Amino acid sequence: MSDNHIENLVIIGSGPAGWTAAIYGARANLNPLVYEGAGSRTMIPGGQLMFTTDVENYPGFADGIGGIEMMMEFKKQAMRFDTRVVTEDIVEVDFSRRPFELESSTGTLVRARTVVVATGANARWLGVPGEERLAQSGGGVSACAVCDGALPVFRGQVLAVVGGGDSAMEEALYLTKFAGEVLLIHRRDELRASQIMQDRALASEKMTFLWNSVVEEVLGDEVITGLRLRDTVTGEGREVAVGGMFVAIGHDPNTEFLRGQIDLKDNGYVRLPKPWRTETNVPGVFAAGDVMDDYYRQAVSAAGTGCMAALEAERFLAHGG
Repeated sequence: MSDNHIENLVIIGSGPAGWTAAIYGARANLNPLVYEGAGSRTMIPGGQLMFTTDVENYPGFADGIGGIEMMMEFKKQAMRFDTRVVTEDIVEVDFSRRPFELESSTGTLVRARTVVVATGANARWLGVPGEERLAQSGGGVSACAVCDGALPVFRGQVLAVVGGGDSAMEEALYLTKFAGEVLLIHRRDELRASQIMQDRALASEKMTFLWNSVVEEVLGDEVITGLRLRDTVTGEGREVAVGGMFVAIGHDPNTEFLRGQIDLKDNGYVRLPKPWRTETNVPGVFAAGDVMDDYYRQAVSAAGTGCMAALEAERFLAHGG
């Protein structure tokens, strides 16, 4: 690549949003370049679906599909239209000048007319023994009840939800549709959730609250069998038998490398000035998927915004951007 070469479209990220943007961008003859990420302990190319064994709520897959398989199909479809892929991270950007400049984790400098940021978000984990292993193997540990809670393996089981905010209440109430019982594990003796969400949760006959409790270990070899808890007041330990654990303590968007370059919300997610648009406050820079979505956080909605971002990038370029 020559020093004077300028890409029409660079896509940062390789989850449902990134690959969908690539498919639409490639079919529009934008010759997109995707930086799919180098991978880390908690995030690998393909995004959070790479840690999901079965996806049953994505339209078009009547019998469900594995998360890894789905992302490989997304990537294959993008590459069918000659999308180029680089397995590196983008670590620094300069959106103050045009063309935009992006630096990769190997020091490569890329110049682009438009950019789609689709770097997603990382679920926060507890960091206790057994958690990561059983989450990655599909052994009954998840960070998304809406994604996984309806799976047959969880139906009729005693399920644990860890957290005390609105997200935890939403996850727990959702699980009551399928579980035999839902244990809400919270480190304090009162919830952080809004009053209306607290009232709904406390009124549920299927929910049991384990106050002043923290998870110290997830038990089980191939699948989860229980949790080892510690009382935050007395220090006493105990074990509870569960058939699944859902961690609901929040997400962190992958936007640290964007600070000072585009507008971010207080929680770090990308701020979009116009409803139902994906363009950021910087013309020519678009955001799609979980990096800008702190509400839905679903594969299908991420893919939809990836489509939107690519269409907006195409129109931006067509109008002389």
